[in-house]
Amino acid sequence: MERCILHIDMDAFFAAVEQRDHPEWRGLPLIVGAPPDRRGVVSTCSYEARKFGVRSAMPSREAFRRCPQAVFVQPDMALYEHVSQQVFAILKRFTPLVEPVSIDEAFLDVSGARRLFGCGRDIAVKLRSDIREEIGLSASVGVAHNKFLAKLASEHAKPDGLFVVPYERVALLQFLGALEVGALWGVGKVIGETLRQAGLHTVADIQRCDQAVLLSLLGESLASHLRALSLGEDSRPVETGFEEKSISKEHTFPKDCPDRAAVTETLKDLVDEVGRRLRASGHYATVGRIKLRWSDFKTITRQAPFTTPACDDFTLRSLAMRLLADERMVKPVRLIGFGVSGFCAERQRQTSLFEPSPADNIERREKLCRTVDSINAKIGHRAVKRLVPDNQPTTGTSD
Repeated sequence: MERCILHIDMDAFFAAVEQRDHPEWRGLPLIVGAPPDRRGVVSTCSYEARKFGVRSAMPSREAFRRCPQAVFVQPDMALYEHVSQQVFAILKRFTPLVEPVSIDEAFLDVSGARRLFGCGRDIAVKLRSDIREEIGLSASVGVAHNKFLAKLASEHAKPDGLFVVPYERVALLQFLGALEVGALWGVGKVIGETLRQAGLHTVADIQRCDQAVLLSLLGESLASHLRALSLGEDSRPVETGFEEKSISKEHTFPKDCPDRAAVTETLKDLVDEVGRRLRASGHYATVGRIKLRWSDFKTITRQAPFTTPACDDFTLRSLAMRLLADERMVKPVRLIGFGVSGFCAERQRQTSLFEPSPADNIERREKLCRTVDSINAKIGHRAVKRLVPDNQPTTGTSD
């Protein structure tokens, strides 16, 4: 049976969510990211802003220079994650074979769903319609018989479109041949320049090129990889076991910050956000780390293991505060960050013959944090804030 793969990409996701929730911003250039008077970058922007040359990862000050009339909005990751969960719930109605690529992007293998929902195009039409009607957002979808082609198709469909890659071989090779070599996965700036200097500018040039020439330019592995892609070949399966390897959050100060107290308060907020996301992921972390970037751009990271795998804010904050306290403020701080890694699915209970187990206290803290998460999800992000004593020990009892 020929495979049928869909690639879905939400259109300007963060900006689209903000415009959905703020009708007064619809049709206006909208930029989600740091304010223009602070150091930071653009997370994403609406298509109205892209017409002025604004793009993701661009410094906010440059974005403002190009589009001074834009509306600037700081990211609300809790909101975007909630909407993302709604989108993925719709995707899983059509197939359990969903591979998340990011918060707003996924591959779906709908090969076995065609008897229920029709051909790949029919499924894509229904999927896009459900997302628009139930969530109020638009999505671009590509349909093909492998992941590489489906991804190309969704890019071809943007914004708010649907594109089906030709299945017939001659038409497929013509479609691919018209693309520039940069469309092939693995062709970045350096490899692209190498190919162009050899006279290989389009995918059709790769299709026609003698394999020995590609080997001499790229080596055996990359040459074979690009040849296969140029012919539309990609055997990778849709993998449903995708998991985040770490969760982190950073903050860049508007001005280099020499005040340890201000850095400490900012770190507490970062820890709370990471803790919320960690609990939402269903994992426990075994390692915590802080990141400090000084005013001269020198960056350091410090990490330590948790005594017991944890997801509660009390334990996370205790470790973060200890790591920060061990560092001298040698220079003003430009950036502070916190992250966790080493995920596991459950927290092992540790007991001792001679001492009472701290497990009950840890479980009470975790339950408290999850309760606060639930309340905030219902009545508004950060409606309830946690007060954790600065000197709270990891295994203390003052909840």
